[in-house]
Amino acid sequence: MKAIALKIQSYFLALTGPLGGWALLLIALFDSSFLSLPEVNDILIITLSIKNPEKMLYYCTMTTLGSILGCLVLFTVGRKGGQVLLRKKFADEHILKVARWYAKYGVFAVMIPSILPPPTPFKIFVLFAGAFRISVGKFVFAITAGRGFRYFLEGFLAVKYGEQAKEYMHQNYPYIALGAVLVIGIGALAVFLYRRNRSAKPPPKRAQSAH
Repeated sequence: MKAIALKIQSYFLALTGPLGGWALLLIALFDSSFLSLPEVNDILIITLSIKNPEKMLYYCTMTTLGSILGCLVLFTVGRKGGQVLLRKKFADEHILKVARWYAKYGVFAVMIPSILPPPTPFKIFVLFAGAFRISVGKFVFAITAGRGFRYFLEGFLAVKYGEQAKEYMHQNYPYIALGAVLVIGIGALAVFLYRRNRSAKPPPKRAQSAH
């Protein structure tokens, strides 16, 4: 199984020769839409950033952009197919669980899974975002923040630590991702409490005009 994974990674790495960053965009687009290429984007970013550290920001940007475009494809499918498509592709218990996530967390239900590593079932959250009519602006922001955090972190570690970055990400990224999720959760809670306190305050009384 590991040998097959290495062959797949080598194949996609070869594509980056003639296509450069556009290969990263296309691979991320397909991975985030209808194909499943676990960790290929991550390996490519780290490998290419080690070889060409001056292009790290370019590689991370193209991969993030490709992921956004791929997610928008699934998002559009979710909007058009809605609940019917979800029931064909996913078990009822998964649908109910994700529905509770959206009811409770809104757009954070997309952002958090976009940060987490495989085997997080990310695509069901993207389809749900379309089916639940999440605004396109909020959806794009969530994907950009989540995937951008993940890919730019990988690029930074690749430039800083070289080949050691692969092993470091493999061992520690789940903990880093959980830390990021915790920070997002605290931020979301702070925003929620702030808005609730504002709405609970009575409107200021108007000064009565003298007659």
